[in-house]
Amino acid sequence: MLPIALDAMGGDRAPGDILAGAHAAAAAGLPVVLVGPADLEGTGDLPLIVASEVIAMDEDPAGGVRRKKDSTLVRAAEAVRDGKACAMVSAGNTGATMASALLRMGRIRGVNRPAIATPIPVPGHLPNIMLDAGANAEVQPEWLVQFAQMGSIYSRSRFGIATPKVGLLSIGEEPGKGDTLRKEAYELLSAASGIEFVGNVEGRDLMKKTADVIVTDGFTGNVALKTLEGGMKTLFASLLEAFAAEPQYKEHADALLPALLPLHAQMSPDTYGGAVLLGVDGICIISHGSSGQTAIVNAMKLAHELAGSGMVAEIAAAFAG
Repeated sequence: MLPIALDAMGGDRAPGDILAGAHAAAAAGLPVVLVGPADLEGTGDLPLIVASEVIAMDEDPAGGVRRKKDSTLVRAAEAVRDGKACAMVSAGNTGATMASALLRMGRIRGVNRPAIATPIPVPGHLPNIMLDAGANAEVQPEWLVQFAQMGSIYSRSRFGIATPKVGLLSIGEEPGKGDTLRKEAYELLSAASGIEFVGNVEGRDLMKKTADVIVTDGFTGNVALKTLEGGMKTLFASLLEAFAAEPQYKEHADALLPALLPLHAQMSPDTYGGAVLLGVDGICIISHGSSGQTAIVNAMKLAHELAGSGMVAEIAAAFAG
C-alpha cells in the first residue's frame, strides 16, 4: 500500500511527538512518509516530502492555504491527489487541513459539503459517529441527509455495523421538536432511502446506543464535542484529586485504578486517533491539536485501515446517481 503522508509540523507538540509517533507507526509496519522542511531533524530513515512553509494553528485557514502553496498541509494533500500517498494525517490547523484536502483532493461528485465525522465513545460498546463536528457552521436540511448517508458508510467501514441507526440531534425526541432546520431535516431523513433513521436524539443520547450515527450542523456538533471532552477531563481529574485527598484513600484508589484505566482509555480522544473528513476524494484524518505519540500512531492506523477499506469509493458510488 502507498505510504501515509504525515504532517510533521502540525499540532501543539510538533515536531517532536509527531516524529515519535511516525517512528512508532513505522515500527508497527505502517508505511509512512513525512511532510516537513528539508532540515527537519529526527526523520531517521523515514522518507520526506519537502515543504518549506507551515500554516500556524491560529492562522486564517483559507488564507493560509492560498498564500502558502508549499506548506506541509498542501503538500500532504497533493501527495494523496497525485497517488504518492494513500491518506493524509495532521494534528495542525483544522480549518487549513480541511481546506487543503478540499482544494487539492477535490470534493466527491454529488456531495454538497464535506463533513467532519468524529467518534463518540460509548462505555461497553462501539463508539457512535457524530457529524458534522465543525466543518459547516450553517447547513441546509438536504446536507444533513448526505451527512447521514456518509456517516452510515463510515460506520460500516470502520466499526462493521451492518445497518447503522441514524439519529438527528435535537432538543426533544418528538418529531415536532427543534428549529426549522431540524423539522425540515426530520422530514427528509424520514423519507430518505438507504439509511435507518430512528428519529430525533438528544444531547444525553450522544454516549448511548440510541443511534450509531448522529447528524447535526457543524456549530452544534463542535460545541457538543468540546463539551463532552471538557466534561470527561474534569471528571477524571476530579476522581484523581479525590483519591489523593486523604492518605487512607490510597489503598482503595490503587485497588480501583485497574478497573478505571480501561475506561479512561476508552474515553480518551487519543485512542481513536482523530476525526475523518468525509466527502473529499481521499482519506484525510484530522487529529486533535494536542495529539502526542499515541494519538498519532492510532491516527496512522486509522488512515491505513480506511485507505484499504474502499470507503471513499463506496461514498462516491452512493452519490453517483
